[in-house]
Amino acid sequence: MPKTLGDHRHDALVRYLIEKRGEAGLKQVELAERMKVYQSFIARLESGQRRVDVVELVKLGEVLGFDPTEIVGRLARMKQ
Repeated sequence: MPKTLGDHRHDALVRYLIEKRGEAGLKQVELAERMKVYQSFIARLESGQRRVDVVELVKLGEVLGFDPTEIVGRLARMKQ
């Protein structure tokens, strides 16, 4: 299986998460506090250096106020 870091779908997910954090009016450190993780975790995620697992995506959705199935569906419909 090809690597997913740097894949166009991964890049789209990262952009989406950054957008949602911005819409929520949160800084990385504030999101990290709500997620109960270090700010460096959020920084690595948003810089594309780290994958997002499904449980993390669900938690991000809860904290940032989005339905994770919406972005998963959008990514699934993207052409390779």
